[in-house]
Amino acid sequence: MIQHPQFNPIALSLGPLQVHWYGLMYLLAFAIAWFLGRQRIKQGYFDITQKRFEDLLFYGIIGVVVGGRLGYVLFYQFSYYLRHPLEIFAVWDGGMAFHGGLIGVLVAMLYFAHKEGKTFFQLGDFVAPLIPLGLAFGRWGNFMNGELWGRPTNGNWGMIFPMVDNVPRHPSQLYQMALEGILLFVILWFYSKKPRPTGCVSAVFLIGYGVFRFIAEFGREPDSHLGLLSFNLSMGQWLSLPMILAGIILFAISIRQSPRSQ
Repeated sequence: MIQHPQFNPIALSLGPLQVHWYGLMYLLAFAIAWFLGRQRIKQGYFDITQKRFEDLLFYGIIGVVVGGRLGYVLFYQFSYYLRHPLEIFAVWDGGMAFHGGLIGVLVAMLYFAHKEGKTFFQLGDFVAPLIPLGLAFGRWGNFMNGELWGRPTNGNWGMIFPMVDNVPRHPSQLYQMALEGILLFVILWFYSKKPRPTGCVSAVFLIGYGVFRFIAEFGREPDSHLGLLSFNLSMGQWLSLPMILAGIILFAISIRQSPRSQ
């Protein structure tokens, strides 16, 4: 069996200042989104200046951090943070929810699209391929932190997380990194290279993330304070189902309203 390397969560210490690997992964996520966005602008996939794109990225960063943290507080640990409200601000200790971060980004995009005179789904189709590699960095950060470990397994690929117990477990952070991050990026990047009806790329993102997250959750240990919910599904799976449904509806509407399909 493989043992988790138990990385030091602090990447760098400069006197009283401590730089955590988890925070660095977020910086890398935004850096890769910036790089990929510039490439798509240069290739003519979206009519926006580099300066305005950087403004969009700034709004997106605020949406991810605020939405992700509040989503985790509300969906996963509401009673705890109700008793310890000041700890809501301790984002360096981990505790971010993708679904909350997605809502935060959607709010930022709505504001930016209105301000720029673009439609929401035009902007969404541009932004969607920029997200998955950032998610991959985030899951790698979870792995380095030794958090969000998997369920027990008898497979030879099982990993022991000494900070939890001596039971071999699924390295579910790596599953999510591979599915929601790398594989979803490949799908979206190549799908978006050809002209598509407005909304289709956004729809594929919603469907792809929802399906991959739903699958990966079967290997991830449910949050101890929540456990499995109705039908033995985790909170992450229940939050993914509306994404899949919304993606399917959006894809169908986008295809139907496309002049090409008419």
